[in-house]
Amino acid sequence: MSESSSVERRPRGPDDSQSPATPLVATIPKQPPPESRESIRVRQFVILSFWAIVVFLGLPIWWWTTSVYRARLPLQEMEDWAEGKSCRPTFPLEIVVESLLLQEADINRIVRATQHALDDQNDFSPHHLRLRVGSTYAAANSSQQQWQYDSPGQNEPRYQESNRPKESALTVRLAPQSGLATARAELRTHSTLLYILYPLALAPPASSTSFPLANFVATQLQDLFAEEQAIIAHTLTLNPSPYGSHQPPASAGQLASTSNVPMTVSKDHRSGRPRALSPQLAARLASRATRALKYAPTYHITISLFTPNAWPSSWEIESAIAEYLTPLLDSASIISNFTIDTQTQLYASFSPSVQEPQYDADRGVWTLRQEDLSSFINAAEWPLSPSIGSGPTLNFIIYVPDSATTPLTIKDSQTTSWLIPQWGGVMILNPSLSLGGTSAQASKLSKEDIQPALLVFSHQLLSFLGAPQSPPSIPLQLQTLTRVRAASLFQSASSTLGSLARLTVALPSIAIPKTVSTAVEVTLDHLEATCNALKDGRFNAALEHAKTAEIAAEQGFFEKSMVGQVYFPDEHKVAVYLPLLGPVGVPLIMSALKELRRMWLTRHMSHPGP
Repeated sequence: MSESSSVERRPRGPDDSQSPATPLVATIPKQPPPESRESIRVRQFVILSFWAIVVFLGLPIWWWTTSVYRARLPLQEMEDWAEGKSCRPTFPLEIVVESLLLQEADINRIVRATQHALDDQNDFSPHHLRLRVGSTYAAANSSQQQWQYDSPGQNEPRYQESNRPKESALTVRLAPQSGLATARAELRTHSTLLYILYPLALAPPASSTSFPLANFVATQLQDLFAEEQAIIAHTLTLNPSPYGSHQPPASAGQLASTSNVPMTVSKDHRSGRPRALSPQLAARLASRATRALKYAPTYHITISLFTPNAWPSSWEIESAIAEYLTPLLDSASIISNFTIDTQTQLYASFSPSVQEPQYDADRGVWTLRQEDLSSFINAAEWPLSPSIGSGPTLNFIIYVPDSATTPLTIKDSQTTSWLIPQWGGVMILNPSLSLGGTSAQASKLSKEDIQPALLVFSHQLLSFLGAPQSPPSIPLQLQTLTRVRAASLFQSASSTLGSLARLTVALPSIAIPKTVSTAVEVTLDHLEATCNALKDGRFNAALEHAKTAEIAAEQGFFEKSMVGQVYFPDEHKVAVYLPLLGPVGVPLIMSALKELRRMWLTRHMSHPGP
């Protein structure tokens, strides 16, 4: 019988019929020959080689090619700046007090008394006025000279400039005047010189401790800078800081109603919290928040001339801009840069949705309704670009009405101009009688004709930049705007750093390139420089540092590689890797498990338990 038979049969003998049945014997299947040690080592080496390639070559390459670079950021320092812990900016405004006739001892006593009165009236310590005695006049026998107030520019003696501060906010000039019953103050529109005219009876006696003149000067100074103080206080309390509670920014409507909210103010100036605003001041701040544009390094100004007729077809706009508008833009260049272009369009009527002008017989003028001013702009036909270049565009429109509806004014008002918040302004320029004829001048506007419009546009431009309505002096408004912009940019850059720090912690998989780290370092350096410059009263330098800090913070926060990583979630990564890792990983894992199981069985068979 063959060796492969599983059952063996025996031949029957003579006694087999009587013997019992013999059972069939089952045999075990023959096992394959055992593996040699060499083949086992080869198999283990192959499996180990694959895993070595994966662990020591594949994983490092994958980690190196897919890892997200995260530059180190000073997160705690960034949070401290955002919360106002690293710096408490102050705004010390230096006021120079001068007098032609008073002795130095009298001026010093007035300055000390006025400073004491200012400190008592001030409820927001970060913004404070500091008085100092001005330089002496160089004219001989100045104490015996009679100061001619009516023409200060001609008869006023020249004075020394060596000790004059470079960035004094205001100069107060005390001048006794005969014939005055009470003291009064005068501030010229294009000057930073405040004249305090007082009767001789208010001259400080040597033995008196009461200074009515000092109280009057302190009240005038506090009124001049009240709006600036309120704006800076509101700006510094927008974000959580030592200046205010952790509250969200107030809207324009909430700001207008803050005067009705009771606020307890301690006489301890270390509190640094302003008192409740008056209704008039709250209304000014609300109007400013509605009109002002967001800060930009560059603004573009477009001045347009529209007329429904064929005249005027030309205008002396270049010379008019150079004489009436460029001086203001040059003075405001410390805050932002400006570019200007002009355009003219004939046969340009206002929007058809506007009701035709109505003639007012009592006043002898044509009038536009107040409700039609918002739709006066004919956006369908007038070529007004919403934005030119990288900065926002301000549109200033001069509209010359038809002679049949001249003069054209606004109903229930004597004005011919209005402002469109955050967009521009419109000026109705009623032509003079000389332009209504057929002479050569009828087709051209001279720079004198354009002057009223450009002066109106100058005031509207200051409103768009965020300048306060008080004080009326344009140089003082620009100084105030410098300090306000420095404060707002300082707060904005600090807040952006805090947002970047929170974003870094909240998204651990987001990339942080080296450029972001560099931008953060630049921002921190310029924030520190801004804080120091503000404390020293160098507000122009503070504004320059604040602008650099704001630009660097925005660049770091809106880094393109960071923004793209935010929209690449982990679920997307799993969907990409599974089709690749599944076919490769399953054979490797199963072969390793099978080999480990064989080794475990072999170990137990060679060392059986008791």
